[in-house]
Amino acid sequence: MHLIYENVLMVLIMLWTGTFKGLDQGTGSYELNPTVWEGIGAATAACGDYIPSAFGQRPPNVATDAGKKATTADSWSFWLLYLGPILLYNRFTRRVYYDHFVEFVKLIKLCLEFEIKYSQIDVLRQGFKDWVLKFEELYYQHDPDRVSVCPLTIHALLHIADTIEWCGPVWTYWAFPTERYCNRIQPAIKSRRYPFACIDEYVTDYAVLSSIKANYNLSETLRMHGEPRSRTQFSHPSYPTCVLIAPTLPSSSVTQSLHDKIVISFATRFDTTVANVRRHYQPDSVEQWSKVRRLGGGDDMKASSMDNTAEDRRDATFIRYDMLVDINARHRNRQPKLKRRAFYGSLQNIFVVHFPAVREFDHEEQTYVLAGIHTCEGLKKDNGMKMPYYDKMGRYEVVDISCVQCLVGRVKVSDNSWAIVDRTGEIQRAYYLGDIDDVL
Repeated sequence: MHLIYENVLMVLIMLWTGTFKGLDQGTGSYELNPTVWEGIGAATAACGDYIPSAFGQRPPNVATDAGKKATTADSWSFWLLYLGPILLYNRFTRRVYYDHFVEFVKLIKLCLEFEIKYSQIDVLRQGFKDWVLKFEELYYQHDPDRVSVCPLTIHALLHIADTIEWCGPVWTYWAFPTERYCNRIQPAIKSRRYPFACIDEYVTDYAVLSSIKANYNLSETLRMHGEPRSRTQFSHPSYPTCVLIAPTLPSSSVTQSLHDKIVISFATRFDTTVANVRRHYQPDSVEQWSKVRRLGGGDDMKASSMDNTAEDRRDATFIRYDMLVDINARHRNRQPKLKRRAFYGSLQNIFVVHFPAVREFDHEEQTYVLAGIHTCEGLKKDNGMKMPYYDKMGRYEVVDISCVQCLVGRVKVSDNSWAIVDRTGEIQRAYYLGDIDDVL
């Protein structure tokens, strides 16, 4: 944990900013212009408005002293895995330094997977070996006078693969346990003169209470935290993967243009004409909800039309949604061949539509949950991590809510370009639950 985020990454940043033990670049050209690093720090802080709070704390300006003090291993982890590959792209005078950094990010992402095959351990072992050798070539430059650029923490990377082979995936022990325990006991210190007595008393009382809970099945009665307030929710057997969360708006809040988009989506669903659907569609049977929660540890995604506009708001409306696309659509004489593809956009509306039974469509009465999405257009894969970028907002479309997968963040790259931070993958849903007593 600290080896990566507060040691190796710090070595790289100090080298790039020319602050590593008074060393110059030697024969290399890896130092960033001070204004470039200041711009990276400012961009890191600015993207906080577009990174959902579910992703972690608001990123600080890593180029200022105050920002550096506000960073933790957790925040550096997010910067390394997601922001760094975006903000460092095309910043070095030679591409080799960026590519070297990206290889490091890829190795760390592989380390963080929940399941690691033995063949992947060999990939990590060889990968870290190659990365360290390249580090020596780029920064040490095989110059004995620059030996200080190779601290023990760089050598320690060579042992990560062995540690995984002995102890299992790193999520079992790279979990910030000490910091979390210290945060739990810190409020117990009521006396500056006798801090350790306060800690002793708290730890003892907590252990006794935990024992009583376990022995007498009193977990609910002696809950450490009160019951969270729950808003009105809506669920339906047809949608077992999500629930909707209030507040709601009545059918009168749905404009005619939105009704038209909903009708078009039903025409596609029923494989019929818009006119046929419109004859049976009932505008009064539509209502809007403000939030959808993906069950099983998923995200809370808000409809932007009903979201607040507070100054400190962090955008939780941009999403990834998956659709089946016919890759033979341009060839009339070929059979349809569907392929799942990821799309991105702003979740504008969440509709609940009660559609009546229609014999013509061979359709029974059914409730549908739909998502109105303002799509991102001009999608392309860019930078060394093949992250998605988009250059403008496109059409508004209505899709089934089951297509909506998760929240995404955004980083503004230029006036006409945004990078998308998509956590989808093996490390997407890693959560710390604390002690059993804390969550019962």
